[in-house]
Amino acid sequence: MTDIDTASEGSEDETVAALDEASLEALRAEASSLKEQALRYAAEAENTRRRAEREVNDARAYAISKFAKDLLGVADNLARALDHAPRDAEDPLTRSLAVGLEMTQKDLLTAFERNGLKRIDPQAGEKFDPHQHQAVMEQTSGDVSAGGVIQVLQTGYELFGRILRPAMVIVAARDSTGRPAETAASASEA
Repeated sequence: MTDIDTASEGSEDETVAALDEASLEALRAEASSLKEQALRYAAEAENTRRRAEREVNDARAYAISKFAKDLLGVADNLARALDHAPRDAEDPLTRSLAVGLEMTQKDLLTAFERNGLKRIDPQAGEKFDPHQHQAVMEQTSGDVSAGGVIQVLQTGYELFGRILRPAMVIVAARDSTGRPAETAASASEA
């Protein structure tokens, strides 16, 4: 072999090495790009799975909302019957009826609680919360200051934090001079 052949072979080896290095770098960049794309697809699939799971859980949790709304009327009628039941009647059957109504109401409210349906029953003096209460009337009060609940006309209910029916309340007017309205947190602590 001549020097020219040796020089061309050396140049050829350098060219092949340069091509191999360039193609290797291109392959690395392509692999990195494909890895990044695969990670994005995996993240999107995980987000879709979580969203579908959350929607299924919400549908399961709130599927009973129509049924629960229908039962609220039953609970209201039961409470009205209990309010007018003669507990101190002479007749033992009448007293038993009152006790039976109390037990039925207790069982119904326990079933509500077990299934995530909670009563909204603000106490007198509690601060009016427009997210949970519906002001039906406003009147002055010497016992409750302005913005406080004076009386509950109808209890409200919420299902897993979602209001099914707000509590219908009478609210103290602006010119009321009573004790300051308590927040729900401080009223429940007392």
